[in-house]
Amino acid sequence: MAKTPYDIDLDRNAANFQPLTPLQFLERAASVYPDHTAIIHGPLRRNYRDFYARARRLASALQRHGIGKGDTVSVVLPNTPAMLECHYGVPMTGAVLNAINTRLDAAVNAFTFDHADTKVLIVDREFSRVMKDALARASVKPLVIDYDDPEFKGDGERIGTIEYEDFLKDGDPQFAWRMPDDEWDAISLNYTSGTTGDPKGVVYHHRGAYLLAMGNVLTCGMRRHPVYLWTLPMFHCNGWCFPWTVSIVAGTHVCLRQVRAAAMYDAIATHRVTHLCGAPIVMSTLLAASDAEKKPLPHLVDFATAAAPPPEAVLAGMKAAGFNVTHVYGLTEVYGPATVNDWHDEWDALPLPEQAALKARQGVRYPVLETLDVMDPDTMTPVPRDGATLGEVMFRGNVVMKGYLKNKTASDKAFAKGWFHSGDLGVIHPDGYIQLKDRSKDIIISGGENISSIEVEDALFKHPAVSAAAVVAKPDDKWGETPCAFIELKSGMSATSEDLIAWCRQHLAGYKVPRFVVFAELPKTSTGKIQKFKLREMAKSV
Repeated sequence: MAKTPYDIDLDRNAANFQPLTPLQFLERAASVYPDHTAIIHGPLRRNYRDFYARARRLASALQRHGIGKGDTVSVVLPNTPAMLECHYGVPMTGAVLNAINTRLDAAVNAFTFDHADTKVLIVDREFSRVMKDALARASVKPLVIDYDDPEFKGDGERIGTIEYEDFLKDGDPQFAWRMPDDEWDAISLNYTSGTTGDPKGVVYHHRGAYLLAMGNVLTCGMRRHPVYLWTLPMFHCNGWCFPWTVSIVAGTHVCLRQVRAAAMYDAIATHRVTHLCGAPIVMSTLLAASDAEKKPLPHLVDFATAAAPPPEAVLAGMKAAGFNVTHVYGLTEVYGPATVNDWHDEWDALPLPEQAALKARQGVRYPVLETLDVMDPDTMTPVPRDGATLGEVMFRGNVVMKGYLKNKTASDKAFAKGWFHSGDLGVIHPDGYIQLKDRSKDIIISGGENISSIEVEDALFKHPAVSAAAVVAKPDDKWGETPCAFIELKSGMSATSEDLIAWCRQHLAGYKVPRFVVFAELPKTSTGKIQKFKLREMAKSV
């Protein structure tokens, strides 16, 4: 391509081009607002000066233990100050942060350690038993660091060689951390739920994390010094990038180890929380609180929710309670939320049922996402904007993952023909708002967690009395969706619902266990394929 006058002698240099990275957000906040409270955790108050110094201590200590560019540091932590520090300190060395779902079993964790080639593992004592088992199964032998959170009141042994605070003492608070060589460098690694076979490692880059963090500020209407309550797990898509977002506007992180109604209301009232995110279960928990647990809200509180659309009654209850609910949608592969149901003021005048129908839509693209569409996956042409024609939701832009770690086949399939294929099926309305209608991989989203129906079915099939099993999502006001199992028993054999639920508890993580079991002949096509769309309708009345 021929050069123009604007391409000649106008080159990139250190003065006019720097890699985008969210790590600079913390440095700026510490420089501009050093005394502003950055973190609240129980009685702990930590300002931005100390937050930044501790992140640098962590980076320095990791580097002294040989951690550098491309190494993986895995962490198994709840929403604590250490988890926030890891979001900065780990990538400050050039290493990659792998925040692990605290609800997973030992076998999945062992796979993760080996696949990621984990060099360091930081683990909260609450999860030491499972992690000890996982480490025994894994081939890699990482440096294990225990985290003793003063807010943890339960039991749990130390399984590492050093405690987190002692490890930080070896670090330099003035550590000259490294900028990424390239904004395309990996910053974090997040594993999918493993819907078919082993989980896939989704790689985020500095550029995408920077942009999605900025997008959160715009989408959530965050002004300077917001107060953000951590109800969304930081292990989930790096907390939708909010560990980096809050530093942009020098906000305050309010940490919570557990999502409980009383603790949430106390935090909102005491710390004047302005924003929080979470699955429908968080809304249900807030609304189901007793009068003794509830506290008057200091102001209108913004709540961003994803997963299954909130039921009309929940939306009405949240509005009455003083929460402004915004529905977002995304996937691990797009850094968390990448679409938002941008609300129009004139919709406030509509009857509540019509408002609920509009709220249930997944919406339009984030400001930092270049393109969003619903397309025919075979022809790669957009479906008509009629709100009825089904297609696959597809993304294109800078907040799409680098790809799947060590899995070129899966990456190539996901990026076929220049688009990221979400696997979610939906429609697009005349106003350009998309709405999901089904999930091509039959994912069940319960309490914000992805559950593979295939994995649950596999567990059920292993029961000696089960002849056929099909698992679908049953709508649930509390969890959004919950697994419902339909079972055919082998001739001459018997099993009760309780038997099969107990069986699943032995073979699955607790949140994946079906809450409902129905014994019935499974509807099938002429070729013997189970008609899950009929089962979904049946599940609604179970």
